[in-house]
Amino acid sequence: MSVILGKKIGMTSIINENGDHIPCTVIQAGPCPVVQIRTNETDGYTSVQIGFEPAKEKHLTKPLLGHFKKAGVSPLRHLKEFRLTNIPWSVGDTISVDAFQKGDKIKLSGTGKGKGFQGVVRRHHFGGVGQTTHGQSDRMRAPGSIGSSSFPSRVFKGLRMAGRMGGKRISIRNLEILETMKDSNLLLVKGSIPGAINSIVEIVKL
Repeated sequence: MSVILGKKIGMTSIINENGDHIPCTVIQAGPCPVVQIRTNETDGYTSVQIGFEPAKEKHLTKPLLGHFKKAGVSPLRHLKEFRLTNIPWSVGDTISVDAFQKGDKIKLSGTGKGKGFQGVVRRHHFGGVGQTTHGQSDRMRAPGSIGSSSFPSRVFKGLRMAGRMGGKRISIRNLEILETMKDSNLLLVKGSIPGAINSIVEIVKL
């Protein structure tokens, strides 16, 4: 199993050998130095911690700078820990797009775009209330009644209402890698992925 961190660059499309027009997402993946390896003997579980994107020392705390110095790697902007059973790397190794091949299936995780405060029609796909007759000129997108009468005299938890939408962690499995560009550290992934442009994504080969 291989893991890597990447940045969403944008979307494009390619034409495969059969002449099919396939939309895909371009991801700048790695290089990701291995910063720390946890073991059952010392930590009670096994995992690998990798970093992504160089960072200036003045933007990091002294504990983080000491963490990078101990690993022998330059300061990095992003750190992520992946729980794995078999870890083929050592501290100081670099994970690149070489670990992925065309046709590989991956699980990709990222933070979806934030939509801000939205009403029930957009957030929960409500149909709206009533018609625009009999004085209801401004009730088309209203949620309607939200509670009961004298019993239980309260609004149940979890009721679908207006509120903040998006900005949550999203994971998608079985995405296909269409192409790897080792010279420029790029991956072409079939279809769309969560997040805005320049957002950080986590990639795990299945």
